[in-house]
Amino acid sequence: MIEMKVAGIALDAVTRSPIVLLKDSLDRRALPIYIGQDQAKAIISALEQHKPPRPLTHDLFVNLFDSWNINLEKVIIHSLQENTFYAILCLRQGEEKKEIDARPSDAIAIALRTNSPIWVMEEVVADASIPVDRDADEEERRAFRDFVANIRPDDFIHQQGHRTGKEE
Repeated sequence: MIEMKVAGIALDAVTRSPIVLLKDSLDRRALPIYIGQDQAKAIISALEQHKPPRPLTHDLFVNLFDSWNINLEKVIIHSLQENTFYAILCLRQGEEKKEIDARPSDAIAIALRTNSPIWVMEEVVADASIPVDRDADEEERRAFRDFVANIRPDDFIHQQGHRTGKEE
């Protein structure tokens, strides 16, 4: 899994639909997730640390968690199916753990309010993210190609004192 942070909210230039943009810690990959207007407002409100006069839906969840001593340990965006992202809230109450299905937008809005980490499965990042730092990606590919070009069979065979099977 890859920990990601909310980089902000953007609008699709064509559809004017809001997009929450997650970035990895190295700012190398960005994961755009289309969300609804209300969820965009909730995420922006949390990013700006705005406290409404009355609790909104995500604030209500946080208040319930607090009153029942429930800790949101993390959010996991675990899959992408038919252009729809899926997430879970990983909750703990004492020794008991629960995973609750949630829309990523709601999970992110709650995670921001509780300062909980947002994790994304590597497969989802590989399938749906976009490169932010192309130069670093190219440098990583070049280093890997150099590594593969210079590797020898003995590098694998003699690891940890294993023998090749030949009599020596």
